[in-house]
Formats: sequence, C-alpha cells, structure tokens
Amino acid sequence: MNAFQRNESKETLFTFISAGDDPPKGDFPVQKKCPKLCGSNYPLSIAFIVVNEFCERFSYYGMRAVLTLYFLSFFHWDENLSTAVYHAFSALCYFTPVIGAIMADSWLGKYKTIIYLSIVYVIGHLIKSVGAIPSLGNQTVHVVLSMVGLFLIALGTGGIKPCVSAFGGDQFEEEHTSERSKFFSIFYLSINAGSLISTFVTPVLRGDVKCFGEDCYALAFGVPAALMVLSLGE
Repeated sequence: MNAFQRNESKETLFTFISAGDDPPKGDFPVQKKCPKLCGSNYPLSIAFIVVNEFCERFSYYGMRAVLTLYFLSFFHWDENLSTAVYHAFSALCYFTPVIGAIMADSWLGKYKTIIYLSIVYVIGHLIKSVGAIPSLGNQTVHVVLSMVGLFLIALGTGGIKPCVSAFGGDQFEEEHTSERSKFFSIFYLSINAGSLISTFVTPVLRGDVKCFGEDCYALAFGVPAALMVLSLGE
C-alpha cells in the first residue's frame, strides 16, 4: 500500500455532515435550559441573586452604620481607637476579595465559594450580635466576640464580592446579551437600595428601641444578621 492509499484509508475514518443534515443523535448532548422568569428570557435564578444581594448589602452597611458608635458608647473606647479599628475592618473587607477570587478560580468555583463564605458571613453576624448583649460576660468577652465576628464578616463580604455578579452573568445564554445587560443594572440597583435603606433603618433600631436598659445594639446588629440568614436561604 502506497502513501496515498494509506492516507485515503485514514480519511475514511471520518464522516462529514453537511450544513443541512441533522447531527447524529446521542453524540451531542442537549444543553439543559434553565427555568425562565415569567415566560421571559431571564433565568429564574437571577431573581434569587438580586434578592440575595439586596439582603447582603443591607446587612453589611446596616452593621457598619452603627459600628463606630458601638465602639464609643458600648466599649467606651476613645475616638482614635474606634476610628482605627473601624478603618482596619473596612480595609480588610476590601482585601478579602483577593481571597475569594483565588478560591473561586483555582479551587471551588463561584457557586461553592459564595455558599461557603456566606455561611462564614452569617456566623460572623451572629457572633457580632451575641457580643452586643450587655449581660453576656464582661467587656473582654464582648470585645473578643465582636472582633471575631468582624473578622468573619470581612472574610465573608469580601470573599463573595468578586463572585456574585459574575455568577449572575453566567446564568444567561450567549444570545441574550440585552437581558444580561439589564440584569446588571437591576443588580447594582439592588446593591444601592440595600445600602441606602439600611443606613437609615439601623440607626433608628439602635436609638429608638431600648433593650437591657440602654441603646439596643444587639437588635441593630441582629436585624442585619437576620437579613444575611435570609440571603443565604435564597
């Protein structure tokens, strides 16, 4: 058998399908379609993502709105120490997205990273709320619980930050570019709405509601914690 014959025999191993032919059944798996929202081209999952982000931003900014006052009036720290701890917490929140991005890209993927770090986030809020109960231990206990809670909150809020918007965009099929663009507009609207509303609501909960004979920081931190639990449930 000459070289041409050998090449010809190899070519017979391949079959060619014209543009008008249907591909053989079983060789190409059919991509499963995601459930749509009210008959539109929007995946149903994005409704949960938008609500999740509203609750998460409410919980973060609601807690942060009274954090400095908490240090000043509950711990009786001076302004310099209160400001330093507040800014250290904020800086940590903006550093931890690096950790979340590495976890999502190199290890767990976006979905599992969001779930696992949201659990860490919820635990941090709960610990922070418990640490604000005056009758629970002395000031050292309150400080330790609050610092541990703040660390876990910083890890959670920063860790999911680079994942949620990208995960939402991944829910759309390639041809639905217009719907994907509108989703991001709604997504960032929910972020700003949650941040704005919590900035007004949480200080009211702290100042207008009394518990344990003083300003109710436990409630002011507890409501954001409850919203974060709801966010994780979504």
